[in-house]
Amino acid sequence: MGKRGFVASDSKNDPARECNTFTAQVIIMNHPGQIGAGYTPVLDCHTAHIACKFSELKAKIDKRTGKETEENPPFVKTGDAAMVVITPTKPMCVEVFSEYPPLGRFAVRDMKQTVAVGVIKVVDKKVIGKK
Repeated sequence: MGKRGFVASDSKNDPARECNTFTAQVIIMNHPGQIGAGYTPVLDCHTAHIACKFSELKAKIDKRTGKETEENPPFVKTGDAAMVVITPTKPMCVEVFSEYPPLGRFAVRDMKQTVAVGVIKVVDKKVIGKK
């Protein structure tokens, strides 16, 4: 039996791997203040609940068109959508939404509520050492 957060995968063709960071499109739904780099909420992705740091706010984007409206914004707030580089504080396995939808979606939880939702666009995976 696996533990919470474990992922089963095709070990020959595309093994599940831990990620260093991932870039996601995050939509802030319900947060009372401003969110900047360094914000570390809990991300719920598949069965994992892991604290993850918003390392870098790359761009604010228009929710309808997906076009960038501001590069490297100092913060985002409720109603904003942004491309964010996220760093997990513990080992976490995620995938790009377009390839594996269940592993590519997440909710951002803070203050006992969902404050944002996100879709993973790019994953920087750890390289597995050869034996």
